Amino acid sequence: MNAVARMLTPDDICLDVELADKPQLFEKIGLLMEQRYGLAHDFIARGLARREAAGSTGLGQGVALPHARFKGLTQTRAIYLRPKLPMPFASPDDMPVTDILALLVPEPASNAHLELLAEAAQMFSDRRFREQLRACIEVREVKDRFDAWTPAAPGASPR
Repeated sequence: MNAVARMLTPDDICLDVELADKPQLFEKIGLLMEQRYGLAHDFIARGLARREAAGSTGLGQGVALPHARFKGLTQTRAIYLRPKLPMPFASPDDMPVTDILALLVPEPASNAHLELLAEAAQMFSDRRFREQLRACIEVREVKDRFDAWTPAAPGASPR
């Protein structure tokens, strides 16, 4: 199983979320992290907003990968959100976002943090994975898609 799937539980998957903009997204992520893991929602929302101010975490192709490092966090947390309607995100292709995978990592960051970001980016650069994920309507289906994804072998043609 890939690293993203190992972190993502069904409780960390939220579909059809009412989101209008990035501040509302970061607030929602903060509230979810507070409910699930006892993390202070304003601390999380501010940390994600600070990271986003340094440069958009929109990848393009309808995907955003907001992430930030947090002092005091003991383990990496992930949450997948699908907005009810595509939302603007200042992505390189100017396309609105339909898939959001947020990663919260302990500070200081380690190589594992960079490897996780690279894996998530590779996962969402897989067109087939994105299409299958967007076809899912139930949380369990989404979790199964994340669980089933495997990285392409080195030298393999892009998916």
